[in-house]
Amino acid sequence: MLTGPTALVLAAAFSGAAYYINEVEQPARLALNDASLLAQWKVSYPRGYKMQASLAAVSGLFGLVAAWQTQHPLWLLGALLILTNWPFTIFVIKPINDQINAVDKNAAGPASRALIVKWARLHGVRTALGVLATGVFLWALNWTS
Repeated sequence: MLTGPTALVLAAAFSGAAYYINEVEQPARLALNDASLLAQWKVSYPRGYKMQASLAAVSGLFGLVAAWQTQHPLWLLGALLILTNWPFTIFVIKPINDQINAVDKNAAGPASRALIVKWARLHGVRTALGVLATGVFLWALNWTS
């Protein structure tokens, strides 16, 4: 059965990418002036979104299949944790994204910087969900092996 290990690998990839964004990309982008900060975020976010959304969805799908195959609740818990990134992003982070995207490049300033700082704090929740899902999948793999 490769569904469980695949869910784990994809959740770990999601977590690593999310952690990188919070611990490397965001601090580097905050060192930029307001206009460059806004421009960098507007280019970076859509690319990161596509990658992370795909990783979360496919990891969750594999986790659900592993839960069905093994009938073990840890796989279901891991799948629900990684999939929680979708509604969290849509209902909590997307409104901030929309506000950031609405800022014209010539209007960048302390307000747009504050929105990007807020966005990063919220993205930290996504990172935590990914790390928790990875841990639960690892626990499930060890429990069901």
